Amino acid sequence: MSDLLHVAKREIRIGFRNPWAYSFLVLFSTFSLCLLIINSQNFIQGYSGITGSMLSLTLYLLPLMTLLIGSFSLTSEKEDGSWQLLSTYPLGTLSFVAGKFIGIAAVLLVIVAFGYGLMGVVSWVIGANFDVQTFFLFLVFSCLLVLLFLCVAMFIGSISRNRWQALTISVSVWFFAVIGWSTILLSVLNFVPYLWVKPVLTAATFLNPAELVRLFVVIRLGGGSILGPAYYTWVQWIQGPGGSWMFALVCLVWITCSISAVYWAWERGRFRG
Repeated sequence: MSDLLHVAKREIRIGFRNPWAYSFLVLFSTFSLCLLIINSQNFIQGYSGITGSMLSLTLYLLPLMTLLIGSFSLTSEKEDGSWQLLSTYPLGTLSFVAGKFIGIAAVLLVIVAFGYGLMGVVSWVIGANFDVQTFFLFLVFSCLLVLLFLCVAMFIGSISRNRWQALTISVSVWFFAVIGWSTILLSVLNFVPYLWVKPVLTAATFLNPAELVRLFVVIRLGGGSILGPAYYTWVQWIQGPGGSWMFALVCLVWITCSISAVYWAWERGRFRG
């Protein structure tokens, strides 16, 4: 446990010295405030065109930010020789990976909290108040995106040899999971037998953290009707009793399995040199 905390504290110190973190902080805060000011005459509650636009903005920015910062953090350990030095100490791979995850997550969550805190203060000053539940769901949406995509970023960093390779893979994953997801999914489903459409759609949704979190928040905001009949079971499940707790369990399982994959990849690379 002491090794894990040491790695986490080290990662937090490095993270807050990283200019990338502050660049994304300024970018995230600026675009959020601009969108808030444009819609300053409305009371923001539930799912609407305003909240849909804000969800899209968050969905475009946060996963890319997380993938780049998370993957670069691990590949930099290989490039500057830090991991070679750390591996000479009695430091377990699991402590290293878990400490990295906790430290990077802390830095990214502070960035998200600052951005939403600033948005909340400005919205209160200009009178464009958020409904409390809507604001809370946006915060949960952003935090879940960070945590789930951080797992993906760490796996990318584990299998990448340098920053350029990590950059290429990260941008490709971001494009596939966020930008091209709908088009790619529809093209694939055209070749699937009708009886297999819903099972394939469900499995694909669980594999894509962006889509998984987006569906949860849209449904909780009351926008489940726009998703279509294919997601009727999802609406019933999430809006039902214990739906939020079940979703939290799904996210926990997702993170645990992903960290296990990162551990395997890093341990494999450790023994292969």
